[in-house]
Amino acid sequence: MPDREDFAARYRLLRQLGSGGMGTVWLARDEMLHREVAVKELTLPPGADESRRADMVARAVREAQATAQVRHPSVVAIHDVAAHDGKPWIVMELLRGRTLADVVEEHGPLPPRHVAALGAQLLDGLAAAHARGIQHRDVKPGNVFLTDTGRAVLTDFGIAKLTGEETLTQTGLLIGSPGFIAPERLDGERGGPASDLWSLAATLYYAVEGVAAFDGEPMARLSKALAGKVTPPRLAGPLGPVLMAMMAREPERRPDADTARWMLTQVAEGHTPEVWAPPPAPDARVPGPAHPGTDPGLSGPPHRPGTGPGETAPRRSRFPLWIALGVTACVVAAAVWITLTLTGGQADKTAFTQPVDLCALLTPAQVREITRAPQPPQGSPKDEGCTWTTADTGIALIPHADGDTPQPWMMTPQAAQNLLVSQGRDHSQPGSGIPWEWEEIGMKDLTAVSTAGQPVQELGEGAFTYDLKSELGQTHTGVVHFRALNLVIEARYSTLSAKPTDADIRNNALKAARWAEAALRSRA
Repeated sequence: MPDREDFAARYRLLRQLGSGGMGTVWLARDEMLHREVAVKELTLPPGADESRRADMVARAVREAQATAQVRHPSVVAIHDVAAHDGKPWIVMELLRGRTLADVVEEHGPLPPRHVAALGAQLLDGLAAAHARGIQHRDVKPGNVFLTDTGRAVLTDFGIAKLTGEETLTQTGLLIGSPGFIAPERLDGERGGPASDLWSLAATLYYAVEGVAAFDGEPMARLSKALAGKVTPPRLAGPLGPVLMAMMAREPERRPDADTARWMLTQVAEGHTPEVWAPPPAPDARVPGPAHPGTDPGLSGPPHRPGTGPGETAPRRSRFPLWIALGVTACVVAAAVWITLTLTGGQADKTAFTQPVDLCALLTPAQVREITRAPQPPQGSPKDEGCTWTTADTGIALIPHADGDTPQPWMMTPQAAQNLLVSQGRDHSQPGSGIPWEWEEIGMKDLTAVSTAGQPVQELGEGAFTYDLKSELGQTHTGVVHFRALNLVIEARYSTLSAKPTDADIRNNALKAARWAEAALRSRA
């Protein structure tokens, strides 16, 4: 890869943000797009020969290529990659917050429900990567970033592996972090999506317990992980059996991604999910609950047809049948994905052609997190959109259409992009004298003042956000506009409560938009 002569001119390094074994991360300014970014300078070993240097550059390019294929709020966005001054540099979105490792080190173990909610977010990000045939291979607390806006983000795909591609590492070279590497990878196997889920569970174990699942020196941790002897967590409550199931020694005895996400979501919502124990024999019937304190009123995870590469259908009946169907689906889906890629076809949907149930885009746990209501309100369809309201707080997802299209889902992607750009221009300047009401939450006959729209980079080109304030200057509403294929959606959060700060109101609107966009993308 030739050196980019314009790299230093475009990206102005401001200060160092951190450093580690893979390199140094800088705060930088993109002079072309006038935004702050994070730039990762990959460290080259002293005295490395030309072959080794070329390998390091190839790995940097691999990281960018792998991660740039995945657009998800829980996966760090890659903007650019270049070789400059004989070294590889990767330009990423700037995340503001701290790593999970830093948070646990400072504050100790985190509450089980909070950890389960983080795990569900991260699992969504991994599923998006796995659907593209990409494995992370180094999920650990130091590679999980918790942003100030509430996102849990997977970073450092530096050893990510594209399914079907030859590895860049030498034969026998162990990649990953001791204590967070799945046993099958320690055995020298390639591993797969189930290996990333094992590492995620080990990461969540650390978050909820405050210590790693395997202690001791690096070799001791590797030996314990290889043996598959996980000490049951003491502080995890209902999350404990879920983590133990995800960390089963054999990959085929772990829950699939859909089942794991359902169990994590149940814990996040305050329930005790039924956790299936591994079968004692190949011809075993459906196993019973892993522990007696299950909630018999809870149903199993919903069936989600059309799983992508690396995913399997949720386990519902005989375990061996689940394994067979999962392997078959994985092989078929991967073959279809590879065929489409090699032939230049398009595997993803390019437009929604039927009405979308916007009330299904936010989970009860997500609605509860935003509204802070003990019992989250259910979504109510309204004008082709959906609202979730309490006595003084509301969330809304509202689809928009241009003047030439009778229904929002009948627009083309280009028409939707044109509409979003037009809306962005309309909201580029502050406004005043705006009539505003939301009767369900007690807002009636208000006159609002709007702030100037600001871009939201992680929601795609043209997405923007602004606030609505009372004439006395108190913020009561956050609004985000974004596009998903041919849909233009307005996400809105409003409250009359004096407790949320202005930043809380903005962040809640952003949360609703990010979660809704991720849910729409999963349906694409």
